[in-house]
Amino acid sequence: MADHEKVKRLLKTARGQIDGILKMVDEDRYCIDVSTQLMATESLIARVNADVLKAHIEGCVRSACDCGCESEKAEKLAEIERVIDKLAR
Repeated sequence: MADHEKVKRLLKTARGQIDGILKMVDEDRYCIDVSTQLMATESLIARVNADVLKAHIEGCVRSACDCGCESEKAEKLAEIERVIDKLAR
């Protein structure tokens, strides 16, 4: 299971960054500055997603693989495959 407090803290940070970016747009700030902040926010969200997915693999997927139920194992592995496909786009 992911560290809920860490995930929440990082998501609140991303929300603050987005609020800041909205203010920059309202103030008609320099495009490159806005883009830089957007990339920083994307990076933070990607890091949070990686933490959540790592916890899913270490918890849910590992549990399904250890339980011996082939259908549950196949389901969890298929989920991971779909996520990887989405991330690769």
